[in-house]
Amino acid sequence: MNTAPPITLTIAGSDSGGGAGVQADIKAMSANGTYAASVITAVTAQNTCAVTHLHAIPADIVAAQIAAVLSDLDVRAIKLGMLFSAPIIDAVALGLAGFTGPIVLDPVMIAKSGDALLQDAAVAAMTRALLPRATLLTPNLPEAARLLDTAPATTKDEVIAQGMRLLDLGPQAVLMKGGHAEGAVCTDILIGPDGVMATLNAPRVATRNTHGTGCTYSAAITAQLALGLDLPAAVTAAHRYLQGAIKAADQLHIGAGHGPVHHFHAVWA
Repeated sequence: MNTAPPITLTIAGSDSGGGAGVQADIKAMSANGTYAASVITAVTAQNTCAVTHLHAIPADIVAAQIAAVLSDLDVRAIKLGMLFSAPIIDAVALGLAGFTGPIVLDPVMIAKSGDALLQDAAVAAMTRALLPRATLLTPNLPEAARLLDTAPATTKDEVIAQGMRLLDLGPQAVLMKGGHAEGAVCTDILIGPDGVMATLNAPRVATRNTHGTGCTYSAAITAQLALGLDLPAAVTAAHRYLQGAIKAADQLHIGAGHGPVHHFHAVWA
């Protein structure tokens, strides 16, 4: 009997502080029961306070990493995070041309510190080359607005309307994440071709340690899809995991700025 965990792949940037990016993805994928492989798209000099330097990996090296992983590992699901530039996006799209499993696209644009992680010219490339390949698109409200070149949604009806507009750009489903909205409750809305598939609510946790929440959420969804859950169940399981990681974040005492969530809250004593 093969008891090996399913393999997931993250294609994203490196966070030297360990709270977001590939490092957060590997932690979240591992904590959710999968083996995590990685492709690095950019290297950041980053901590809990700021991104001080960013070096994009050449597109041909990104393509070579993808080819190396997919030619040898039985990858069940892929998460796309920080892709930074149009050439990298095109290399990723080409490298995934033969992949038939679920793809979760987290359109990472701005770091928690406010630093830009996606070039302006890359937004159109992402819309053209990757949104039609995505099983699930997971934007927060500012990212959704930037993809649509409009103002961020402020009401539930506007969130749903923007999610439906994003569906028209090609993804099979859209998870509109409500963490940037006002209020004591955070609401995420999963939207498919027939409308709202699930609404997930959670009390807002009073903590500054939310670095990497988007990366962690999408990576956990990817892991749950690799484990065989359908999309609503995978999103629900990942949402539950993320809320536990946020609630336990203050236990870590990492850095002087926006610290990471606690990826291993259910494992570490």
